[in-house]
Amino acid sequence: MTPDLTPEEQATYEWQTWIPGFGEEGQRRLKAATVLISRLGGVGGTAAYALAAAGVGRMILAHAGKIKRSDLNRQLLMTHAGLGTSRLDSAVRRLKELNPRLVIEGISENLNETNADQLVQSADVAVCCGPLFEERLAMNAACVRHGKPMIDGAMHELTGQLSTMSPGRTACLACRVPEIPPTWKRQFPVLGAVSGTVGMLAAAEVVKILTGIGEPLFGRLLTFDLRDMRFRTVNIRRRPDCSVCGGVRNE
Repeated sequence: MTPDLTPEEQATYEWQTWIPGFGEEGQRRLKAATVLISRLGGVGGTAAYALAAAGVGRMILAHAGKIKRSDLNRQLLMTHAGLGTSRLDSAVRRLKELNPRLVIEGISENLNETNADQLVQSADVAVCCGPLFEERLAMNAACVRHGKPMIDGAMHELTGQLSTMSPGRTACLACRVPEIPPTWKRQFPVLGAVSGTVGMLAAAEVVKILTGIGEPLFGRLLTFDLRDMRFRTVNIRRRPDCSVCGGVRNE
């Protein structure tokens, strides 16, 4: 049973409850939900901010490190005043300023093979926004083990991509990326408007999964290039021999 909305919440989210098929029941589902977000940079921070604004009730946020000047072109939950201080603390503070009702569990470390299971099993939906394939594949494997939907977002230069996966129903990330690409670098060209676009799209996917409105990107990969505003969607086939999800039965 979903929780009731307070008068304050009804007033705050009134306009989005007017969306056909969403209504107050959709808002109550968001309030009851827990979303895990790995990394709060240009993609994850934007997704977290949009979900806090939408009224998600609880978030688990995983991000290590301190704010650097090079973060500030895209990481909207970080500030100049916070240079040298905890990224996680800054993100929590900014999100609570927007939505004081939001319950946040902050983990001041990046998602990895050691903590992935504990973090994923506590969430209804997981959003992977880390720049390293080690993190993305660790979250993917944990989501498959615990049967949790996962949204994976990434960007490079003026291009971005987004995919939404459901264990037993769609291909997992390892179906598409079975091994860490040997040429991938930790640092790469980033424009904040591009990472923010990916983050907003990821937030929309979370809302659709939690409320049942619309059609999530299950089994599809969305790619875009903002140089000429080209968007396209391709289907992703599940690999029967996938080492991560190959043994999971179809739903």
